[in-house]
Amino acid sequence: MPVRTPPTRQRRSAATIHHLDCAPLRPVGGTPLVAHCLLIATGSGLVLVDTGLGAAEVSDPRRLGTLFRRTMRPELDLSRTAVHQVRALGYDPYDVRDIVITHLDQDRAGGLADFPRARVHVMADEYRAAMRRDTRLEGNRYRPAQWAHGVDWVVHDHADSDWMGFPASRVLRAPDILLVPLPGHTRGHSAVAVQEPDRWLLHAGDAYFFHGEIDLRRPRCPRPLALHQRLVADDHDMRLGQLERLRSLRRAHPRLVRIFSSHDPVEFELMANGG
Repeated sequence: MPVRTPPTRQRRSAATIHHLDCAPLRPVGGTPLVAHCLLIATGSGLVLVDTGLGAAEVSDPRRLGTLFRRTMRPELDLSRTAVHQVRALGYDPYDVRDIVITHLDQDRAGGLADFPRARVHVMADEYRAAMRRDTRLEGNRYRPAQWAHGVDWVVHDHADSDWMGFPASRVLRAPDILLVPLPGHTRGHSAVAVQEPDRWLLHAGDAYFFHGEIDLRRPRCPRPLALHQRLVADDHDMRLGQLERLRSLRRAHPRLVRIFSSHDPVEFELMANGG
């Protein structure tokens, strides 16, 4: 089922999109990072794309594991959690009906328990990896306590749409929201495409950490971030291949698709200010 291009400027989406930083990070030897999440207010409720860290991690940092705390040094501040920011924007957290997850790392899924009524959409490969934790890397990155409260999982196990030449799984309509598999960082890592009136937003998750990585003239990344991405990737070569696909997408549709990642503070500031 091909996904059509967005409607013209004359048609207005019923959705309002807020950009939230839900887990400022200060990694050892690197530049400060953000945890870029989306809050989408639709006519039928609220949708979150990722959750950042949650209230439980702020009150008990041990839930994050020693390795994550020492290497990423998260800023644990209740006011930065998604649930607090939802309230600050004037919304009721109970109106968060759906959460769409790029992947289930600590800083992406920590806030799940703060929205117990929400359906949680995730690709099947990511769900299986998080539940099984077959490798040492997966044992470190996935924290079962973050979903121990009982989650209403919606597991997407196949692509039912074609989005800009990428296989995708449709999550919701009005606006269209799709999971776009981009494995590499984790086994079931996905981007999330969100339709705006005159373009698409593509939240690329942890497909890259630095905006220069999708630069079309001179792709680049600071060495500490490049090393970190190699160390935490499930399949580093696959992740690099996904980066090339994102560059190709940007080259083919420079105005129709706006790509950004989870952790780049430059991209976050641009998007939060209407970029």
